[in-house]
Amino acid sequence: MPPVVEITDVTFAYGDTPAVSDVSLTVEAGDFLGLVGPNGSGKTTLLHLMLGLLTPDEGAVELFGEPVEAFDDGGRIGYVSQKATSQGGSMPVTVRECVTMGRYAHVGRGRLTDADRDAVADALETVGIVDLAGRMLAELSGGQKQRAYIARALASDADLLALDEPTVGVDAESRDAFYALLDGLNDDGITIVLIEHDIGVVTDRASRVACINTELYHHGDTASFVESDALAEAYGTTGQVVHHHH
Repeated sequence: MPPVVEITDVTFAYGDTPAVSDVSLTVEAGDFLGLVGPNGSGKTTLLHLMLGLLTPDEGAVELFGEPVEAFDDGGRIGYVSQKATSQGGSMPVTVRECVTMGRYAHVGRGRLTDADRDAVADALETVGIVDLAGRMLAELSGGQKQRAYIARALASDADLLALDEPTVGVDAESRDAFYALLDGLNDDGITIVLIEHDIGVVTDRASRVACINTELYHHGDTASFVESDALAEAYGTTGQVVHHHH
């Protein structure tokens, strides 16, 4: 089985401002990768490069063993952007309609089948929002919206969930429940790449960590990250990981 993501010697700049410099890393099937670094360190840019939303200036990116520029099976990827919670809820659709969008990659121009409807129902049940299916997306709390977006990804049969600071604006209780959901999905075999500003959450949840500040300071298992100096080097200061116990 090829890696889910393979990044080789990738460099990207916005004009004269480097964002990602000579980064190589691999995301294997079943990984839960936490992507960390200070604000403006290139985390979102690197995630966009992984997903083919940006084209590297140098280097190569592969998704599921194919060059990212040739990859056309978008249903295998579920992406929740940084702005999803605050802006995505403005769509005039119900939760069920939002989740049903995840089936469009399979349906094409055809009609929804019973199998498609079953996939939507299963996704709603998996993330625990069956009771919200008829509600307008815009009416939901931040945590509920995130579950709707995850359900949309699950309905598409996504193999990779890419999440960019998915709990911004979400209360602590909902955040804990959300990460418990991610743990369960990862246990079920879904690969996760997560950008999260809370280092403690990453080290508590992720199996692997990539630490970036334009350059890659660490990529490996979580235990080796905690024991390394990568955090201090990337942030340019003395830092320590704080674990959360609820």
